[in-house]
Amino acid sequence: MSAIYKSEAGAQEIQRRYREALDAWPVPAEQLRVPTREGETFVLVSGPEDAPPVVLLHGAGANATMWQDDITTWARHFRTYAVDLIGEPGLSAPSRPPLASDAPARWLDDVLEALGITRAAFVGTSLGGWLALDHATRRPERVDRLALLCPGGVGRQRMGWLFKALLLRPLGARGVRRSAGAVAGLDRPEHRAVLDQLVLTFAQFKPRTERLPVFPDDALRRLAMPVQVTVGGRDALFDSAGTARRTARCVPHATVRVLPEAGHALLGQTDAVLTFLRH
Repeated sequence: MSAIYKSEAGAQEIQRRYREALDAWPVPAEQLRVPTREGETFVLVSGPEDAPPVVLLHGAGANATMWQDDITTWARHFRTYAVDLIGEPGLSAPSRPPLASDAPARWLDDVLEALGITRAAFVGTSLGGWLALDHATRRPERVDRLALLCPGGVGRQRMGWLFKALLLRPLGARGVRRSAGAVAGLDRPEHRAVLDQLVLTFAQFKPRTERLPVFPDDALRRLAMPVQVTVGGRDALFDSAGTARRTARCVPHATVRVLPEAGHALLGQTDAVLTFLRH
Protein backbone atom coordinates (compact mmCIF):
# COMPACT_ATOMS: atom_id res chain seq x y z
CA MET A 1 0.00 0.00 0.00
CA SER A 2 2.84 2.42 0.83
CA ALA A 3 3.97 2.26 -2.84
CA ILE A 4 1.50 5.03 -3.69
CA TYR A 5 2.10 6.96 -0.47
CA LYS A 6 5.13 8.74 0.92
CA SER A 7 5.04 6.59 4.05
CA GLU A 8 3.01 3.83 5.69
CA ALA A 9 1.95 6.31 8.37
CA GLY A 10 0.72 8.67 5.64
CA ALA A 11 -1.29 5.86 4.05
CA GLN A 12 -2.91 5.04 7.37
CA GLU A 13 -3.75 8.69 8.04
CA ILE A 14 -5.39 9.18 4.63
CA GLN A 15 -7.40 5.99 5.03
CA ARG A 16 -8.45 6.98 8.55
CA ARG A 17 -9.81 10.29 7.25
CA TYR A 18 -11.49 8.49 4.37
CA ARG A 19 -13.29 6.06 6.68
CA GLU A 20 -14.52 9.01 8.75
CA ALA A 21 -15.90 10.58 5.57
CA LEU A 22 -17.59 7.29 4.64
CA ASP A 23 -19.27 7.22 8.05
CA ALA A 24 -20.72 10.65 7.22
CA TRP A 25 -21.96 9.59 3.72
CA PRO A 26 -25.28 11.47 3.38
CA VAL A 27 -27.45 8.55 2.18
CA PRO A 28 -27.69 4.86 3.12
CA ALA A 29 -24.93 2.91 1.38
CA GLU A 30 -23.54 -0.58 1.05
CA GLN A 31 -19.75 -0.92 1.13
CA LEU A 32 -18.50 -3.68 -1.17
CA ARG A 33 -15.06 -5.09 -1.85
CA VAL A 34 -15.00 -6.95 -5.15
CA PRO A 35 -12.19 -9.12 -6.55
CA THR A 36 -10.50 -8.12 -9.82
CA ARG A 37 -7.36 -9.14 -11.71
CA GLU A 38 -5.68 -5.98 -10.34
CA GLY A 39 -6.64 -6.68 -6.74
CA GLU A 40 -9.56 -5.82 -4.52
CA THR A 41 -11.73 -2.87 -5.55
CA PHE A 42 -13.90 -0.89 -3.13
CA VAL A 43 -17.36 0.24 -4.30
CA LEU A 44 -19.87 2.40 -2.42
CA VAL A 45 -23.41 1.55 -3.51
CA SER A 46 -26.44 3.80 -2.90
CA GLY A 47 -29.97 4.20 -4.24
CA PRO A 48 -32.91 1.87 -4.88
CA GLU A 49 -31.94 -1.68 -5.86
CA ASP A 50 -34.33 -1.67 -8.84
CA ALA A 51 -33.25 1.76 -10.17
CA PRO A 52 -31.14 2.14 -13.34
CA PRO A 53 -27.39 1.72 -12.62
CA VAL A 54 -24.92 4.61 -12.79
CA VAL A 55 -21.19 4.00 -12.35
CA LEU A 56 -19.23 6.92 -10.86
CA LEU A 57 -15.48 7.21 -11.58
CA HIS A 58 -13.64 9.89 -9.63
CA GLY A 59 -10.50 11.79 -10.58
CA ALA A 60 -6.85 11.29 -9.65
CA GLY A 61 -5.89 11.96 -6.05
CA ALA A 62 -9.45 11.35 -4.90
CA ASN A 63 -11.89 8.61 -3.93
CA ALA A 64 -15.64 7.98 -3.80
CA THR A 65 -16.24 10.92 -1.46
CA MET A 66 -15.72 13.16 -4.50
CA TRP A 67 -19.44 12.55 -5.14
CA GLN A 68 -20.72 13.35 -1.64
CA ASP A 69 -22.39 16.61 -2.73
CA ASP A 70 -24.12 14.89 -5.67
CA ILE A 71 -25.19 11.57 -4.22
CA THR A 72 -28.28 12.66 -2.30
CA THR A 73 -29.85 13.88 -5.54
CA TRP A 74 -28.61 11.15 -7.87
CA ALA A 75 -29.44 8.27 -5.51
CA ARG A 76 -33.11 9.25 -5.55
CA HIS A 77 -33.30 8.22 -9.19
CA PHE A 78 -30.47 5.72 -9.74
CA ARG A 79 -28.59 2.82 -8.22
CA THR A 80 -25.20 4.50 -7.92
CA TYR A 81 -21.88 2.64 -7.81
CA ALA A 82 -19.08 4.96 -6.66
CA VAL A 83 -15.91 3.03 -7.51
CA ASP A 84 -12.60 3.71 -5.79
CA LEU A 85 -10.11 3.67 -8.67
CA ILE A 86 -7.14 1.38 -8.19
CA GLY A 87 -3.88 3.19 -7.54
CA GLU A 88 -5.62 6.18 -5.92
CA PRO A 89 -6.10 7.23 -2.26
CA GLY A 90 -9.21 5.16 -1.54
CA LEU A 91 -9.68 1.62 -0.31
CA SER A 92 -8.92 -0.21 -3.56
CA ALA A 93 -5.67 -1.99 -4.45
CA PRO A 94 -2.63 0.24 -5.15
CA SER A 95 -2.16 -1.34 -8.60
CA ARG A 96 -1.45 1.00 -11.53
CA PRO A 97 -1.56 -0.99 -14.77
CA PRO A 98 -0.33 0.92 -17.85
CA LEU A 99 -3.01 3.20 -19.26
CA ALA A 100 -1.71 2.69 -22.80
CA SER A 101 -3.09 -0.87 -22.81
CA ASP A 102 -6.38 -2.71 -22.41
CA ALA A 103 -5.62 -3.41 -18.73
CA PRO A 104 -7.81 -0.58 -17.34
CA ALA A 105 -10.78 -1.78 -19.42
CA ARG A 106 -10.26 -5.37 -18.29
CA TRP A 107 -10.11 -4.21 -14.66
CA LEU A 108 -13.40 -2.35 -15.12
CA ASP A 109 -14.86 -5.45 -16.81
CA ASP A 110 -14.08 -7.37 -13.63
CA VAL A 111 -15.70 -4.71 -11.45
CA LEU A 112 -18.90 -4.67 -13.49
CA GLU A 113 -19.08 -8.45 -13.62
CA ALA A 114 -18.67 -8.71 -9.85
CA LEU A 115 -21.45 -6.15 -9.39
CA GLY A 116 -23.76 -7.93 -11.83
CA ILE A 117 -23.90 -4.92 -14.17
CA THR A 118 -24.23 -5.66 -17.88
CA ARG A 119 -24.98 -2.10 -19.03
CA ALA A 120 -24.93 1.24 -17.20
CA ALA A 121 -24.59 4.99 -17.49
CA PHE A 122 -21.16 6.31 -16.54
CA VAL A 123 -20.18 9.59 -14.91
CA GLY A 124 -16.43 10.29 -14.84
CA THR A 125 -14.24 13.25 -14.02
CA SER A 126 -10.62 13.85 -15.14
CA LEU A 127 -8.85 10.46 -14.86
CA GLY A 128 -12.24 8.87 -14.21
CA GLY A 129 -13.50 10.54 -17.37
CA TRP A 130 -10.59 9.03 -19.28
CA LEU A 131 -11.40 5.57 -17.88
CA ALA A 132 -15.09 5.97 -18.78
CA LEU A 133 -14.14 7.04 -22.31
CA ASP A 134 -11.67 4.20 -22.66
CA HIS A 135 -14.32 1.70 -21.63
CA ALA A 136 -16.96 3.25 -23.90
CA THR A 137 -14.68 3.08 -26.95
CA ARG A 138 -13.75 -0.55 -26.22
CA ARG A 139 -17.08 -1.80 -24.81
CA PRO A 140 -19.78 0.45 -26.32
CA GLU A 141 -22.44 -2.20 -25.74
CA ARG A 142 -21.95 -1.82 -21.97
CA VAL A 143 -22.32 1.98 -21.82
CA ASP A 144 -25.82 3.46 -21.87
CA ARG A 145 -24.86 7.11 -21.38
CA LEU A 146 -21.62 8.97 -20.81
CA ALA A 147 -21.36 12.14 -18.68
CA LEU A 148 -17.80 13.48 -18.62
CA LEU A 149 -16.42 16.31 -16.48
CA CYS A 150 -13.05 17.73 -17.65
CA PRO A 151 -12.10 14.34 -19.10
CA GLY A 152 -8.56 13.45 -20.03
CA GLY A 153 -7.62 11.98 -23.38
CA VAL A 154 -9.42 14.41 -25.70
CA GLY A 155 -7.75 17.82 -25.43
CA ARG A 156 -4.00 18.29 -24.98
CA GLN A 157 -2.66 17.58 -21.48
CA ARG A 158 -0.92 20.67 -20.17
CA MET A 159 2.30 20.45 -18.16
CA GLY A 160 2.89 24.15 -17.43
CA TRP A 161 1.24 23.75 -14.02
CA LEU A 162 4.06 21.38 -13.02
CA PHE A 163 6.72 24.06 -13.44
CA LYS A 164 4.62 26.50 -11.39
CA ALA A 165 4.27 23.89 -8.66
CA LEU A 166 8.05 23.35 -8.61
CA LEU A 167 8.64 27.09 -8.30
CA LEU A 168 6.28 27.23 -5.31
CA ARG A 169 7.72 24.15 -3.57
CA PRO A 170 10.33 26.15 -1.57
CA LEU A 171 7.44 28.01 0.06
CA GLY A 172 6.46 24.84 1.94
CA ALA A 173 2.82 24.23 2.89
CA ARG A 174 1.83 27.67 1.62
CA GLY A 175 3.35 26.89 -1.78
CA VAL A 176 1.63 23.50 -1.94
CA ARG A 177 -1.69 25.15 -1.18
CA ARG A 178 -1.20 27.84 -3.81
CA SER A 179 -0.17 25.38 -6.52
CA ALA A 180 -2.98 22.94 -5.66
CA GLY A 181 -5.52 25.74 -5.75
CA ALA A 182 -4.23 27.00 -9.10
CA VAL A 183 -4.12 23.56 -10.71
CA ALA A 184 -7.58 22.49 -9.54
CA GLY A 185 -9.14 25.92 -9.98
CA LEU A 186 -10.07 26.00 -6.30
CA ASP A 187 -8.86 29.52 -5.61
CA ARG A 188 -12.05 31.07 -4.25
CA PRO A 189 -13.17 31.37 -0.59
CA GLU A 190 -16.12 29.00 -1.11
CA HIS A 191 -13.69 26.29 -2.24
CA ARG A 192 -11.67 26.31 1.00
CA ALA A 193 -12.95 23.01 2.44
CA VAL A 194 -12.32 21.11 -0.81
CA LEU A 195 -8.85 22.64 -1.15
CA ASP A 196 -8.01 21.75 2.46
CA GLN A 197 -8.79 18.09 1.75
CA LEU A 198 -6.76 18.15 -1.48
CA VAL A 199 -3.70 19.61 0.25
CA LEU A 200 -3.90 17.08 3.10
CA THR A 201 -4.07 14.21 0.62
CA PHE A 202 -1.17 15.30 -1.58
CA ALA A 203 1.01 15.87 1.47
CA GLN A 204 1.14 12.06 1.76
CA PHE A 205 0.08 10.68 -1.63
CA LYS A 206 2.24 10.06 -4.70
CA PRO A 207 0.19 10.97 -7.79
CA ARG A 208 0.52 9.22 -11.13
CA THR A 209 3.15 10.68 -13.44
CA GLU A 210 1.99 8.81 -16.55
CA ARG A 211 0.43 11.00 -19.23
CA LEU A 212 -3.10 10.07 -20.17
CA PRO A 213 -3.13 8.58 -23.69
CA VAL A 214 -5.06 10.67 -26.22
CA PHE A 215 -7.92 8.88 -27.97
CA PRO A 216 -7.64 8.92 -31.79
CA ASP A 217 -10.49 10.36 -33.82
CA ASP A 218 -11.72 6.97 -34.98
CA ALA A 219 -12.09 5.79 -31.38
CA LEU A 220 -14.14 8.87 -30.45
CA ARG A 221 -16.34 8.38 -33.50
CA ARG A 222 -17.39 5.00 -32.09
CA LEU A 223 -19.30 6.75 -29.29
CA ALA A 224 -22.86 6.25 -30.51
CA MET A 225 -24.44 6.54 -27.04
CA PRO A 226 -25.66 9.89 -25.64
CA VAL A 227 -22.65 11.90 -24.45
CA GLN A 228 -22.36 15.04 -22.34
CA VAL A 229 -18.97 16.73 -21.95
CA THR A 230 -18.47 19.60 -19.50
CA VAL A 231 -15.17 21.49 -19.31
CA GLY A 232 -13.83 24.48 -17.42
CA GLY A 233 -12.47 27.41 -19.38
CA ARG A 234 -9.71 27.90 -16.77
CA ASP A 235 -8.64 24.26 -16.63
CA ALA A 236 -4.88 24.16 -15.97
CA LEU A 237 -4.52 20.44 -16.72
CA PHE A 238 -6.26 19.97 -20.05
CA ASP A 239 -6.88 22.12 -23.11
CA SER A 240 -10.62 22.63 -22.65
CA ALA A 241 -11.06 24.40 -25.97
CA GLY A 242 -9.38 21.47 -27.70
CA THR A 243 -11.59 19.01 -25.82
CA ALA A 244 -14.69 20.91 -26.89
CA ARG A 245 -13.56 21.15 -30.54
CA ARG A 246 -12.61 17.48 -30.88
CA THR A 247 -15.80 16.32 -29.18
CA ALA A 248 -17.96 18.46 -31.47
CA ARG A 249 -16.10 17.19 -34.54
CA CYS A 250 -15.87 13.49 -33.69
CA VAL A 251 -19.05 13.08 -31.61
CA PRO A 252 -21.44 15.56 -33.28
CA HIS A 253 -24.46 14.31 -31.33
CA ALA A 254 -22.74 15.09 -27.99
CA THR A 255 -23.77 17.95 -25.73
CA VAL A 256 -20.72 20.09 -25.00
CA ARG A 257 -20.76 22.59 -22.13
CA VAL A 258 -17.93 25.08 -21.57
CA LEU A 259 -17.98 26.87 -18.21
CA PRO A 260 -15.75 29.92 -18.83
CA GLU A 261 -14.91 30.73 -15.22
CA ALA A 262 -14.47 27.16 -13.96
CA GLY A 263 -11.14 25.39 -13.46
CA HIS A 264 -10.35 21.69 -13.48
CA ALA A 265 -12.45 20.79 -10.43
CA LEU A 266 -16.02 21.20 -11.62
CA LEU A 267 -18.26 21.68 -8.62
CA GLY A 268 -22.02 22.24 -8.58
CA GLN A 269 -22.84 20.07 -11.61
CA THR A 270 -25.34 17.83 -9.81
CA ASP A 271 -28.48 19.02 -11.57
CA ALA A 272 -26.94 19.33 -15.04
CA VAL A 273 -25.67 15.76 -14.89
CA LEU A 274 -28.97 14.49 -13.47
CA THR A 275 -30.93 16.14 -16.28
CA PHE A 276 -28.69 14.45 -18.84
CA LEU A 277 -28.91 11.05 -17.16
CA ARG A 278 -32.72 11.22 -16.98
CA HIS A 279 -33.27 12.57 -20.50
